[in-house]
Amino acid sequence: MAYITHAQPTSLFARIGDFFMAMFNSIDLAASANARIAQMEKLNAKSDEELSAMGMRREDIARYVFRDIYHI
Repeated sequence: MAYITHAQPTSLFARIGDFFMAMFNSIDLAASANARIAQMEKLNAKSDEELSAMGMRREDIARYVFRDIYHI
């Protein structure tokens, strides 16, 4: 009977590198979320007339800010 495995042995340095890559990805995600929240607050502070001049309604702000990750 033959056993086939696709698991590759990983070195200690590869595991440490994976840990730091995961940390970097989580920090990047948090920074991106903060930038989106700041953009939403900036747009919410505008008047309806200013939003209309931009071709946007108040209820479209979230759709506009998250347009690249949520396809609503």
